[in-house]
Amino acid sequence: MKELQDKLEYCLNCRTKPCQNGCPLQNDIPTFIAYSKQGDYKEAYETLCQTTVMPFVCGRICPHTKQCQGACVRGIKENPVSIGEIESKIGDIAIQNKWYLPVKKPTKKNKKIAIIGAGPAGITASLELAKRGWEVTLYEKQEKIGGILRYGIPKFRLDKLYIDVLEEQLINYGVKIETKKQLGENLNLENLITKNDAVFLSIGANKSLRMGIPGEMQENVLGANELLEKEKHLNYKMKKVIVIGGGNVAMDVSRTIKKMGAEKVIVVYRRARAQMPAEPKEVEEAIKEGIEFLFQINVKEIKGNKVHCVKTMLIKKEGEDREFPVEIQNSDFELDADYIVMAIGSKLDKSGLDKISINEKGYIETNENYQTSLKSVYAAGDSIGCRATVAWACYSGREAAKCIDKFEK
Repeated sequence: MKELQDKLEYCLNCRTKPCQNGCPLQNDIPTFIAYSKQGDYKEAYETLCQTTVMPFVCGRICPHTKQCQGACVRGIKENPVSIGEIESKIGDIAIQNKWYLPVKKPTKKNKKIAIIGAGPAGITASLELAKRGWEVTLYEKQEKIGGILRYGIPKFRLDKLYIDVLEEQLINYGVKIETKKQLGENLNLENLITKNDAVFLSIGANKSLRMGIPGEMQENVLGANELLEKEKHLNYKMKKVIVIGGGNVAMDVSRTIKKMGAEKVIVVYRRARAQMPAEPKEVEEAIKEGIEFLFQINVKEIKGNKVHCVKTMLIKKEGEDREFPVEIQNSDFELDADYIVMAIGSKLDKSGLDKISINEKGYIETNENYQTSLKSVYAAGDSIGCRATVAWACYSGREAAKCIDKFEK
């Protein structure tokens, strides 16, 4: 515990709480750290539970350097406070003591809701509405709940026991869970609208995007999201694999493939390393595990096992803060690869959403209250195109639940 105490004492407990402003969920970080310094871990945990239902998850997988730790005052001249590590340790203490969420018997409202999709947004909305007295049924297409937490983030980054804890929390609050239920197959949106006061869509966006280049539909070109979600991996032993992309999904899939015996894994990214959306610690872990990186390289075409690439330079456009990659003439070259994995983003699966308006970006269209084109149907998380982190998905699920609680059918 001395190591934890040293990390706690490093925090200045700023009155202005910049770290809280950097957190999508607005967790009261200085207060939970202050309680932790005093050894009152239960009060620290309950402070976190005022704004989040899964501190033991977010403490492990959030992009802290871009969120809370990125806003830490100590980080201006030194290293920031290890907020994520502290949060995860307090979460572990809570699990060991079976504190979980502080359960208070809610006053029943005689209102029913169907929540479709048991990922971060769906789990958060389920608990928030159950706490407000709603009768909640949570539907999940997979065999177990968790969404991206269980079927996207590899076990080496997030032990699945934490999703089991979330399931126990849901059950404690009286949430009914039905698995192997998929919208457009054995789950009908119109029927759910009829039987419930509201419906909440948190179905994610797990279909891998393609680049629109020649050869990308070959059999040896795979989608990162599908590989991670379905775990239907190929035999990578002694194979060369190129992963195209620079986010955490690219890191997760490249590290997974390397651990499965690939001879060489190369991550190809069209911008500079500093512009990668992946969490820096995940990039460092990938490098330690022997994964190679090629920066400022754009893939133009795939022919069999040949990947046609071109180098890029970064330029600033007028009125723009960030730099954009521009291809360098006569800088073409080829890479050999047995498999190519697309990890450049994802899109919504529109199955079963025939009567829901989809916006020009391909996501479910919602108003400022997370309400879709159907009055009693709400949506949040990746399915509406919110910023693709677990914390932002939880935030949108929490805020949508507040709006749903005010809704009258």
